[in-house]
Amino acid sequence: MDQPLKILLIDDDSDDREIFSLVMKSIHPFSETDDAIDGYEALDKLKRDGYTPDLIFLDLNMPRMNGLECLREIRRIERLTRRPVIVLSTSSNPVDISASRAAGATDYIVKGNEIQTIKKHLAQVLQKYNPRSPTHE
Repeated sequence: MDQPLKILLIDDDSDDREIFSLVMKSIHPFSETDDAIDGYEALDKLKRDGYTPDLIFLDLNMPRMNGLECLREIRRIERLTRRPVIVLSTSSNPVDISASRAAGATDYIVKGNEIQTIKKHLAQVLQKYNPRSPTHE
C-alpha cells in the first residue's frame, strides 16, 4: 500500500482545523492531517528529524507568531525549502497575498465559509501540488 499523504495544518482556530481535516479526508481518504495551533508549535514539529509533511497549510492571523513569520522560518529549514506551503487565510487583501508570495508561499487560498467552497479549493490544491498524484510522477 502506498504511503499516506502527510499534511500539516497550522491554524489557531479549532473549528477550522476540524473542518479542514474532515474535508481533506473526504477528498483524499489516504491523507493524514497533523496540526499545530501556532507557528511555534509548527516549527517545533518541523525541526524534528524525520518529520517532513508532503504539504503544509498555513493561516496568516495567529497569536504569538503570525503566518508570515512562520513561513519565513519554514523556508529556512533546508529540507522544506521546496515543500509546498499554501497560505489558507480569511484575508483577500492583495497586500497579504503579495507578502505571502514574497515570503515563500507556494499558493494562497482565501478561506470560504461554505464546506463546498473549501472542498473545491482543497481539491484543486491537491491536484496541483500532491507529490503522489500522476501529474507529479
